[in-house]
Amino acid sequence: MSSAPFPYRLVATDLDGTLLRTDDTVSARTREALAAVTAAGAAHIVVTGRGVPWTKYILDDLGYDGLAVCGQGAQVYHAGEHRLLTSVTLDRQLAGIALAKIEAEVGPLLLAASRDGLEGDVLVGSGYQVHDGPLPYVPMHDPADLWAAPLTKVYIQHPTLGDDELAQAARATAGGLVDVVMAGAGVVEILPLGLSKATGLSLAARRLGLKAADTIAFGDMPNDIPMFGWAAHGVAMANAHDELKAVAHEITTSNDDHGIAVVLEHLLAG
Repeated sequence: MSSAPFPYRLVATDLDGTLLRTDDTVSARTREALAAVTAAGAAHIVVTGRGVPWTKYILDDLGYDGLAVCGQGAQVYHAGEHRLLTSVTLDRQLAGIALAKIEAEVGPLLLAASRDGLEGDVLVGSGYQVHDGPLPYVPMHDPADLWAAPLTKVYIQHPTLGDDELAQAARATAGGLVDVVMAGAGVVEILPLGLSKATGLSLAARRLGLKAADTIAFGDMPNDIPMFGWAAHGVAMANAHDELKAVAHEITTSNDDHGIAVVLEHLLAG
């Protein structure tokens, strides 16, 4: 690589399907490219739908000590200090009304939820399908437990509707009360109204003295659309959802084919 100036001061990367490969690792090539851009003076911020409890071990493994935006923008986390800097919680009364409206439209939902805080549990109700892997969760036997402590989000699944169809129906029936995002396969989320990766990223960037015009963002799912709308340049992975590709400035190779590194190396080469 040449020593050409890197044109952005902030690199924002989604985690699953973007920075992480299918095996939940980050390739050596991508690590080297990110190290090169930070050496060139840019900041790197991870922006993920995962809450802090499901993110911090990955950041520790990466040796990442900067800021991370977690929980779809709800949490700004300082990885180096293992400290939660900001947190936005879901109004539980509004969420309950929203769920009732959605169920009145599509029938019973399967539910899970993320509790607030550095050690907040993920509660999983009966029938809710959790992805295989190392992420810890707590089975929820009493539905009342869902509302027993502050939440950052509620996850919904449906016995027959697909993710896009469920998200569309939920948005149509409860969109004035909460925000609804599709964040991955089997992951449709109910969030505080007005919350997005863009709002969380803007808060984190402001702490670093950086702006939208300084930012290149990478993602793969519809929940990354607000982040692309905020950043100066949005790059979708080859494996990205069609809704995100439609608003991206650029499409790179897949997360398994070093898609972030491909773009960063080209920019570093000038």
